[in-house]
Amino acid sequence: MRTSIPVSSLYPLLGLSASAFLFNTSEFMPIGLLLDISQSFGMSPGHTGIMITLYAWFVGFLSLPLMLATCRMAPKRLLLFTMALFVIGQAGSGLAVNFPMLVAFRIVVACAHSIFWAIVGPLATQIVPRGHQPFALSMVATGTSIAMILGLPLGRLIGLALGWRMTFLFLSFVSLLDMAYLWRIFPVLTQGAPFTLHDLPGLLRNPIVMGVSFLALLYAGSYFTVYSYIEPFLETVAHFSAQGITWTLVFLGVCGIGGSAVFFRFYEARRQPVFYFELGALLAVMVLFLPAASFRPTMLLCCMVFGMIFTMFGTTMQAELIRGCPQAAAPVAMAIYSGIFNVGIASGTWLGGHLVSRDLLSYIGFAGAVLAVGATLVALCFYVPKIKAGSGQP
Repeated sequence: MRTSIPVSSLYPLLGLSASAFLFNTSEFMPIGLLLDISQSFGMSPGHTGIMITLYAWFVGFLSLPLMLATCRMAPKRLLLFTMALFVIGQAGSGLAVNFPMLVAFRIVVACAHSIFWAIVGPLATQIVPRGHQPFALSMVATGTSIAMILGLPLGRLIGLALGWRMTFLFLSFVSLLDMAYLWRIFPVLTQGAPFTLHDLPGLLRNPIVMGVSFLALLYAGSYFTVYSYIEPFLETVAHFSAQGITWTLVFLGVCGIGGSAVFFRFYEARRQPVFYFELGALLAVMVLFLPAASFRPTMLLCCMVFGMIFTMFGTTMQAELIRGCPQAAAPVAMAIYSGIFNVGIASGTWLGGHLVSRDLLSYIGFAGAVLAVGATLVALCFYVPKIKAGSGQP
């Protein structure tokens, strides 16, 4: 039976959850501000959108090098350094006088993003008593889900009222407050033996790291083949109204919070069924996405499951890495996972965009299903057998 979580652990967790909200809001916020930014610099939205693609690619390829460069820093100092980098990047974005300067500061934010998502999971699990790790990860995932519900719309509202620059400056100010809160409340954690470059080959041979990496690439690619274009799909194929699309996306985000609750409730005791559910549900949603579009309740059901599994998969993979790696290696393993996940996001977005450009919007679900089949095969033929051979689990 689990003991209650002490306040000394809960308060820092709230700070990390708020940070997760801010980082995820920052990643997707420019989507809602793209038109305003384009007009400010006299560019087309298509050309301005390169900063979104560059952000994902920089996160993908910088996660591991940056984590290796900073892994000797004390945990709290590294967290505060990452938050400071994030604050500077957001402020610089808001004050940018031209588009190259804006892109440069977005890359600064991408660097902070790369480090943050490598350390937040391990930090969250270290500050709670033993047995509460799933709760800690679900708290971080809740911050992500709330960002999907409120982050982008809130940024858009500020942008419409005060201009896109003020959106970045406001995010910088709120992040500074969160940084001050973490400086005051986050505990000083003991640092074990530092991870070195000589340890990297052994980590890359770890079957958990290899399996999670392949799964992340295929799962994220599958998911974002559809998610990146869900708005035009709901409008053009499912014939939802503009208001209906907005509320459907909010509903999808709310279901993400439900997914974090399901993970917290069942992962520790039902690790294998939870993992198989995430794989099977993704494949089912992808295959049924087009047929479900003809009937609103089935479309909403697909969106409900779609929102749940995104949060569940992310937290499950983080839990698997933390469970299967030494404490010193966990942030580096998480950096590998985060980087590859972002490559999956960029690849899925590219694949979906390729289909949309060929007037094949209706079939994005089937394209995502192909990648989902790949993820399932990796899980069944490689990941699960390796885990069972190594530990008798899941």
